[in-house]
Amino acid sequence: MIPESSYPGRWWHALPDGRIQCDLCPRDCRLHEGQRGLCFVRKMEDGRMVLTTYGRSSGFCVDPIEKKPLNQFYPGTSVLSFGTAGCNLACKFCQNWDISKSREMDRLMDAATPQMIADAAVRMGCKSVAYTYNDPVIFAEYAMDVADACRARGIQNVAVTAGYMHAEARREFYAKLDAANVDLKGFTDEFYFKLCGGHLQPVLETLEYLVKETSVWTEITTLLIPGRNDSDAEIEAECAWIAQHLGREVPLHFSAFHPDWKMLDVPATPAATLTRARGIAQRAGLRYVYTGNVHDVKGSSTYCPGCGKTVIERDWYDIRGYHLNDAGACEFCGAQLAGRYQKFGKPFGQRRIPVRLSEARLTA
Repeated sequence: MIPESSYPGRWWHALPDGRIQCDLCPRDCRLHEGQRGLCFVRKMEDGRMVLTTYGRSSGFCVDPIEKKPLNQFYPGTSVLSFGTAGCNLACKFCQNWDISKSREMDRLMDAATPQMIADAAVRMGCKSVAYTYNDPVIFAEYAMDVADACRARGIQNVAVTAGYMHAEARREFYAKLDAANVDLKGFTDEFYFKLCGGHLQPVLETLEYLVKETSVWTEITTLLIPGRNDSDAEIEAECAWIAQHLGREVPLHFSAFHPDWKMLDVPATPAATLTRARGIAQRAGLRYVYTGNVHDVKGSSTYCPGCGKTVIERDWYDIRGYHLNDAGACEFCGAQLAGRYQKFGKPFGQRRIPVRLSEARLTA
């Protein structure tokens, strides 16, 4: 097991009673000496905030970028993915609970410096590095240093996140990022409070900030849970808000829930629910709407907003047809698609390649 770190944390201040307050996310954890925040990885040590997971990972894998999911960010490319442990939300339906809810840190079995990660991404031909599996917000210092090392090597940086953070940290964090997939877990504050232990508004603020004030390419994922957040009314409200506040160009992914963590009594999401949600989003005017966690070629493919033809045909994470030029314009009608594109080569496919950086000590 990789030992804990005591890396100096950012975004905190001292309180008059001797405690410190974490200013990273809306939880505003107030900590005594030796105490950890809800995320478990930020701790008061010697009167200051430290990050205990700097340089420590639950594992590295090379994935298709579509698995994040990002369907309009350099489609077909590969991404080096990693996470640490802990989370600043408490979702009862967590699909990565063995990592995000870890308390013993027994999952942190690999170590890597920012430079090692950047070198590995270059060596393995990855277009980008993704901070994922658990939420990169809670290991922001580590993610930001990795992002700096990656940018120096021409590697893009991707966050897969719940978007639950304060404005100052948000501004500094996303200055280092190129793309994000934000989990919009539901569209009522009751859902966030009862099932996630948080609130909706900070997530909406993150989304508006990303789309309106940064150049970070942004896609959204909503995991639809039967009987919890899958009603027509809630989906309609979410899609109307996206169209009004973010614009119709932001891709939206509806993904299927499977019973996990503390919601084993809830059935898996039927494919028909995702199809219904996709139809609602399209009627709301959203141009790029996808389904995920189910086999649905129609729902996972990308269509031209100009002529309606299929421009990226996907079967799971396999790209079976590609009809965009190097700049992302439709080969049939010339309409420009939203997103980030480059010359399309051989797609990476749906492989998943585990990597041990602490053993390989990869250098480019």
